[in-house]
Amino acid sequence: MDDTPNQLPSTLPALRAKAADAGFAMSCEDRTGNLLTVLAAARPGGRILELGTGAGEGAAWLLSGMDPTSRLTTVELDAEVQAIAREELGGDPRVTFVAGDGGAWLEEYDGPPFDLVFADTWPGKFTHLDRALELVAPGGTYLIDDLLPQPGWPQDHTTSVEHLLIELDAHKDFRCVRLAWASGLLMAVRTA
Repeated sequence: MDDTPNQLPSTLPALRAKAADAGFAMSCEDRTGNLLTVLAAARPGGRILELGTGAGEGAAWLLSGMDPTSRLTTVELDAEVQAIAREELGGDPRVTFVAGDGGAWLEEYDGPPFDLVFADTWPGKFTHLDRALELVAPGGTYLIDDLLPQPGWPQDHTTSVEHLLIELDAHKDFRCVRLAWASGLLMAVRTA
């Protein structure tokens, strides 16, 4: 079976070209993006949080699955990289861009929980994990990627990933599934 997505967001070619021009090479992998589309589509009227906008490919996948009443908040530390996403996706009223440190944003956020949290950066995954999990609504989904070895990982990063997986499996109010697929994913659903 070929698991290559056959429907891509219309904004992907422009986002990819601009990301390449900017030297940004850490965009969302297509199979992960396709999963994001499906998860967003499963939440009509959903509140979605993306930690790590990057150049906007993950946001494009999420937006392609969202209905007109869903809302996406996407947070990125690097305002210059996020500017690519803002330029291509900023006209969509369903998305709110936040430029700033994801950890600080998580600490300061005091709004309602999210139906889907995609943590694609350190805050919400390797730091501030408990806070990100607190923001997942009952029945909501938490998704992380890049768990399989990647080129350029720091020497001790494999240990960090193993610790993260053990920590997530220990959360009694989440059911987790590990997926040795795409860049390596873990999806967790809040049960309580």
